[in-house]
Amino acid sequence: MDVDPRLYEQVDIKDNDIHNIVLSYLVHNCCKETVESFVACTGMKQPEQNLEEMDKRKNIVHYALEGNALKAIELTEQIAWNLFENNQDLYFDLLSLHFVELLCTRNVTEALEFAQTKFTPFEKDQRYVAKLGDFLALLAYDQPEKSPMFHLLSLEYRKQVVDNLNRAILAYENLPSYTAMERLIQQTTLVTQCLNEDHGEVKDRLFVFLYQRFRRHV
Repeated sequence: MDVDPRLYEQVDIKDNDIHNIVLSYLVHNCCKETVESFVACTGMKQPEQNLEEMDKRKNIVHYALEGNALKAIELTEQIAWNLFENNQDLYFDLLSLHFVELLCTRNVTEALEFAQTKFTPFEKDQRYVAKLGDFLALLAYDQPEKSPMFHLLSLEYRKQVVDNLNRAILAYENLPSYTAMERLIQQTTLVTQCLNEDHGEVKDRLFVFLYQRFRRHV
């Protein structure tokens, strides 16, 4: 049974809903100037995170993406002093970015010294044993980018770590760590999965329920 198309026609999509989705995306990605212009053009309220704090988060993300993970850590500790105490996984991942950067610039000796200093505290925790093994194995290759662990040197890995850092800072500041668009996609995926199951009228009710739930978050 397919959802009655008339159900979609009954859903009132307001401009404010769309504006909130767009603003959520801009704030999440630290688009300060665009946020200012968008707020001015739409007459919306200023986002919860002030623009100065958004600039600080933008700088942190920039340093991490550009290969200066240590600077990103330093700046993060200035605005969220105990974030890494409560998120050791993220701290390890950021340290690993600096380690990888040293290897990519062929500073092998410095990379080894850095590993001995910064990675040693993680050796006693079984959660990091496999990760440590993968990163330290890179030292054995003259061209680590051609090793079986080449993905650890990839831009995709760096972006993943930086994205987690951005979300962690937002959560620390009691702000949404996911954009409204991401939540919408997640809920749409759930709806699609449920619609693939034959539950008769439950489908229509589920669609309305999830849409109303989404409206409360935008």
